[in-house]
Amino acid sequence: MLPDDPAGTDTGDSFPDDLRDHLSFEFEECAHELAGLVDDYAVDRERAGTILRLRLGISGDRPETLTRIGARLDFSRDRARQLHTKAAGELLRHTARAGRLPVPEYARRYPVGTRDSVLTRALLAETYATDTDIAVNDLSYLKLRLAGHTAADAKRIAGFVTQRIVGWRKKTNHLLSRLRADGTPAGPPPPWPNRIDWPTGSGSPAPLPTAPARTFDLDDDGRGWFYLHKPGRDIGFDSGLEARLLRLLDTDDRIHTFQEYPDAVGYRIDGEEYLHFPTVVAELTDGRRVLIDEQPLGHIGFHVNRMKCAAARARAHENGWGWLLWTGSSVGEPELAARRVPAGIENRLSELLAEGPARLPALRQLRADTGFDLLDLITLVIRHEWQWDRAPFRLAAG
Repeated sequence: MLPDDPAGTDTGDSFPDDLRDHLSFEFEECAHELAGLVDDYAVDRERAGTILRLRLGISGDRPETLTRIGARLDFSRDRARQLHTKAAGELLRHTARAGRLPVPEYARRYPVGTRDSVLTRALLAETYATDTDIAVNDLSYLKLRLAGHTAADAKRIAGFVTQRIVGWRKKTNHLLSRLRADGTPAGPPPPWPNRIDWPTGSGSPAPLPTAPARTFDLDDDGRGWFYLHKPGRDIGFDSGLEARLLRLLDTDDRIHTFQEYPDAVGYRIDGEEYLHFPTVVAELTDGRRVLIDEQPLGHIGFHVNRMKCAAARARAHENGWGWLLWTGSSVGEPELAARRVPAGIENRLSELLAEGPARLPALRQLRADTGFDLLDLITLVIRHEWQWDRAPFRLAAG
C-alpha cells in the first residue's frame, strides 16, 4: 500500500498534538452557511431539519448518536439512519435548486480537483479536532457535496476517511500510548494538575458511581471500544479526543481509578430542558475526586457548551468533587482567564455588542480592521460571559 493511499490505516499522525493549532474562523464560516441551508430547507420539513441539526452537531454540540436521535423522536436507530440519509439528500437537492451549489466557503476549503489523499487527511484531522467522529461519514460526504464534488467522488472520499477512523480505533491502545522522543505521550497534553477548580469546604466527597449514568446508546455502532487497566474493563468512546483523555487518565500515576459518564446533568437553553453526561469522574490517589468534561478548545465558547459547563461544575461542587474542562490543548479555562487580548480589540468588540447582537458580517469587518483571531474571541466570550450562538452566528452581551 502506498504511503499516501487515502484508504490506508491511520498511523495516528493525523491526530493533532494540540487543538490550538486547529482553530479556524474558516470552519465557523462553513458551519454558519450549513446552518442557513438547513434552516431554509427545514421551513416545510421541521422534523427532517431537527434530525440534520442533531446528527451534524450544527450548534457546536457533539453530533448525536443515531440511537439517541431515535430515542428523542420515538423511532429506532435504523429508522433514524434512514431519515437522516433522506434528509441529507433532500437538503442537497433543495440547495441545488436554489442555485447555491457549490457553496463558496466549502469550495475553498475542499476544492474540486484536489487529490483524494489530501482531502482525506484534511477531513481526518478536522474530525479529530472538532470531536465529530461519531458522524464522520455523514459529515465528510456532506462537506464535499457542498463544495461541488460529485456524489460518487464524495462517497468515495468519505469512505476513505471513515476507514481511517475505523483503522485507528482498532489500534487505539497502541496509538494512544505512542511516545515522543522525550518520553512523554504524544497527542494533546494531560489535564493535570493546576487547572482543577476545587470546591470550598472540607466535607468528604461523594463516592464514585459504580456504573455509567448514560446507558441507552452505549452500543451505538458509531462508537469505539478499548480496554483500560484502572477500571479493569472495556470502555466505549464517541471520539478520538475522548479516547485520548481516557487513556491519559489510565496511564497517570496520580489517578487511582475513574468512571465514565458518572451523572446526568440537567441544563436549560432558551427555556428548554436538556441532559448532559460529563465525560468522566476520576479518583486521585489521595482520595480526592474530580469531574472532568472533554470539549474541544474551539467549541468551549459556544453558548450550549457554556451552559453544560456551568451545570456540570455546579454538580461537581455539590458532590464535593473538583471540576475540570479538558480541551485537548495546553490552553484551558485558567489560561484563557489570564490571557491578554489587545485592548483595542476588546474595546471594539465591546462597543459593537453595546449596540446589540452582532452577526457574522459585522464580525468579518471587525476582523479585517483588527486582525483578531478565534482564540481572542473565545477568550473574550468566556471573560465577559457573552452569548455566542454558533450557527447561524450570533454574538450578544450577557
